[in-house]
Amino acid sequence: MAFHREPTNFAVVAQNGFSHPPYQVHNEEIVHHLYHAGFQTGNYADTILHVHQNTYRLHAIVLSRSPLLAHLMSTSPQSGAQRVIYVQLEHEPEVTQEGFAIALGYLYSSVSLSLIRPDNARGVLAAGCLLGGMDELCGYAYDACRQSINVETINEWLEFIDTIPSSPDGSLTPELSLTSVFGHFAQRLRDDVFHFLVVTLPNALEINSSESDPSQGHSGRDTLLRVFSLVPFDMFKSAVESRAFEIGSDQTRFKFAKDVIEVRKKGIARGHGAEETVVLAFGGGHPGGSAVHVTRKIRKRPLWKVNS
Repeated sequence: MAFHREPTNFAVVAQNGFSHPPYQVHNEEIVHHLYHAGFQTGNYADTILHVHQNTYRLHAIVLSRSPLLAHLMSTSPQSGAQRVIYVQLEHEPEVTQEGFAIALGYLYSSVSLSLIRPDNARGVLAAGCLLGGMDELCGYAYDACRQSINVETINEWLEFIDTIPSSPDGSLTPELSLTSVFGHFAQRLRDDVFHFLVVTLPNALEINSSESDPSQGHSGRDTLLRVFSLVPFDMFKSAVESRAFEIGSDQTRFKFAKDVIEVRKKGIARGHGAEETVVLAFGGGHPGGSAVHVTRKIRKRPLWKVNS
């Protein structure tokens, strides 16, 4: 006698105007179980992962979602019932312990996205880029990084972009660096810092609007001057010469750059064997270009005459 099974009718329940498949809750329960029993507890683990000073009991089928971990599992010699892999991060200082743990947990569940904060976002972004296959996580982490750029954190971001090698036109060079793990996100973060310096910060400090009343913008100008005194030279030059850097007239911008350079002589530019200068081109410079030009010249070493 042939057994005939009627097709299952999966009713779709409408809630608040949206339709949810009845198996969605089931899928969420599976992911919840994988994250808590698998990642957090390490039950039934078949792979031991060593990174930093930490040891994780994990599962090969889940780790294989990461191209890097899949490669390590397929190329590392195995002995015993469990795989043992090592992730070497000695040359990846941007990958923090917390960032790596969040990215690792993301292989099991997207709940890791809720753990991203402004203070750990860069470490998460670095770890996500390193492990690979985590576009959504990297996107969330990048947005958190971009939104964290402010007056209180700009010094830290300036130190970060100073480690990113660039060519004279501002584009990234293929040269390897401590920030190369970020891939294309490095240039995006560099652009975000530049936009903050040129547009966001002057507007927030109301520099341009206070030009008619110098006393109103005195504290704002001091803050802007302090920040620019710490900017790496290439970005400092590009920012001051940018037409988007609207802090007043060309004369005002020239005076500002001159004051910044005086401060830089005692700080960031000191001991570099170079002299920074700024000039104001008469006639407004080239059409559509900047009338303010910042240059840096290498100081010539004095020649000593040796008497015979």
